[in-house]
Amino acid sequence: MDDRFDRRELLLHLGDMLEALNCLTRAARPDALVARLAKEQDALQDFGYLRALAPQMTVAEFGARVASAFFLWPKELLESELNRNALASTVQHDLFDGNPNGWKEYVVHIQKKVKWFGSGLPEMKLGASNDPAHDAAEEASPVEVSVEAAPLAEWDAPDEKKGWPWPQPGSTS
Repeated sequence: MDDRFDRRELLLHLGDMLEALNCLTRAARPDALVARLAKEQDALQDFGYLRALAPQMTVAEFGARVASAFFLWPKELLESELNRNALASTVQHDLFDGNPNGWKEYVVHIQKKVKWFGSGLPEMKLGASNDPAHDAAEEASPVEVSVEAAPLAEWDAPDEKKGWPWPQPGSTS
């Protein structure tokens, strides 16, 4: 399957999330509500998905949740086999926990560019967790299940780059 355009769109979205986070932190108001700032600040108007977040989410909480939801994306997007469920489930779990309506709105936004995003995940339940940000040490991320340690023999193997984003031998791309 040729999913390089989906990977590109997801990488661009990751950049948008980081840009939105940067704009929000520049406001220097960690206790401010993201939804309110998204309405008030011109710099945030292009990030419509911010309106899908829980209305009580603060800038500080958003920063922690974005870091938790997207930290594995660069690695996952460079894997030869794209783990679609891992990409979507970390965002669902870490950024939209207890906000099923917001999750649905966010998925619709992403699916305008990446048709499969969020498909096949279990339905979310209403009601936010009490933790403003999930503690990775206490709670396993859905992606951790998909990450396995490489056998010791692979550590000594030559570091060959095969498949996306590296061209196959003899290809012209």
